[in-house]
Amino acid sequence: MIKMKFKALIIIAVLILSSITGCQKYLDLEPQFTQDADNYFNSPSDYDLALIGAYDLLQSSFILNWIGEIASDNTIAGGESVTDTEGLHQIDNMTHNAVNNELRNVFRWNYAGIARVNYIMEYKDNIDFVGKEEIIGQARFLRAYYYFQLVKYFGDVPLIIDKRLGAEEVTQVSRTPAAEVYQQIESDLQYAVDNLPWSYAEKGRADKGAALSLLGKVYLFQNKFSDATFALDRVISEGGYSLVENFEDLWTLANENNSETIFDVEYSGLEGGSYDCLICLEGNAAPGFHGIRQYNGPVYGDGNSYNLPTPELYNAFDPSDPRRDITVLDLDAFIAAQPNPGSISYAIGGGGHTGYYNNKYIKRIGEIGLPDNDLTSPLNYKVIRYADVLLMAAEAYNRSGDDGLALIYLNQVRARVNMPDILSSGSQLTQDIWNERRLELSCEGFRFFDLVRTGQADDFIPNFVVGKNELFPIPQVEIDLAGGTWTQNNNY
Repeated sequence: MIKMKFKALIIIAVLILSSITGCQKYLDLEPQFTQDADNYFNSPSDYDLALIGAYDLLQSSFILNWIGEIASDNTIAGGESVTDTEGLHQIDNMTHNAVNNELRNVFRWNYAGIARVNYIMEYKDNIDFVGKEEIIGQARFLRAYYYFQLVKYFGDVPLIIDKRLGAEEVTQVSRTPAAEVYQQIESDLQYAVDNLPWSYAEKGRADKGAALSLLGKVYLFQNKFSDATFALDRVISEGGYSLVENFEDLWTLANENNSETIFDVEYSGLEGGSYDCLICLEGNAAPGFHGIRQYNGPVYGDGNSYNLPTPELYNAFDPSDPRRDITVLDLDAFIAAQPNPGSISYAIGGGGHTGYYNNKYIKRIGEIGLPDNDLTSPLNYKVIRYADVLLMAAEAYNRSGDDGLALIYLNQVRARVNMPDILSSGSQLTQDIWNERRLELSCEGFRFFDLVRTGQADDFIPNFVVGKNELFPIPQVEIDLAGGTWTQNNNY
């Protein structure tokens, strides 16, 4: 499992463009207080510890889950009130601007991860040892992942590789065209593909399947469909992955790291945390935040009622599709079906209530970490699973003109939940694949970006403004820190 606390004086990275206050992670050193950043990489274990530091920023995945759904038509922000985590409510209503704490967190947390990778890359030639190419491959996968999040959210972003920046240099960097950022992402992922094995005994490390799958997704986002088919077909034909027989099993702690897992963020419920620094947590904050407010009853634990599915999402499913109730908890229907419904109670938050809850990532009795257990769920976040790969491959083949293979991959996903085969072709098949992505992957953080990349956002998202809301605004504080030279995204 890729997680540890970092306690000594050497900082893994000088954060780019902003700092993460109150929760810097440090490397364990023996003896402590005797090394600095410039003389650290002297043994293989030094590189691996620094790599663990680069993995550490994956803990921020909970915010990607939230925004990717709340910005779409799948969920609303919810919570205690409309001023509780106000940035999420602004995103929900498409009223967000350049002053938004949640968007700033996306920006700085991903750059923090990039900085930690660049620290490794700056000293990659200090020593040679067996297995160094795999460490560099994992590091470059992580850098590609962090840059992919940034370019999806913000478009043109500063591209810094293989070095740390001093305070004066930060004011001299410019936003790099998104096309160039994508070129670097592809380069990093291709290196990872060429140098990583298909699996590791230690769960949570990026491997060849993760790199190929992310590369296929990156190609799909750029409409490079033939390239996407090549990458994704390798995952399908060589990776040894398979769909879990029971869809419901995907969302329980007992069945994690299964045959469908290609890459996930490993969390622990063994270390507590606080609301003061969500990025410091070792547990997954999402299930507690998604939990039922002041709930007292069976199966579930109480929580904060965020990221609440909409009736539109619930009704998008065929009632015979088991994914509906596995994905979306209809709380009142659940309570009514219990032996003693009158003994079960819950509260409604002032931030909005739909009657539905994110049943994939929700606090359940028996899957609760240490206090505050709202913040320390051990449930892993699924970054890429095999069903996503099959649906990406289906789309890439369909949009390349090969509907035969597209149907094979699409219907594999549907067969797992006993839904009938789709037999369409051409543009109708494209729409069917996009709809299947919603049914299969809803509440996992992908919907908003799927709608944007396919040009459908204006059709589904209330208050979405074409020519503006395809990207989020660059946080104003980052523009100020860069000396005020960056232009803002259109119409913000």
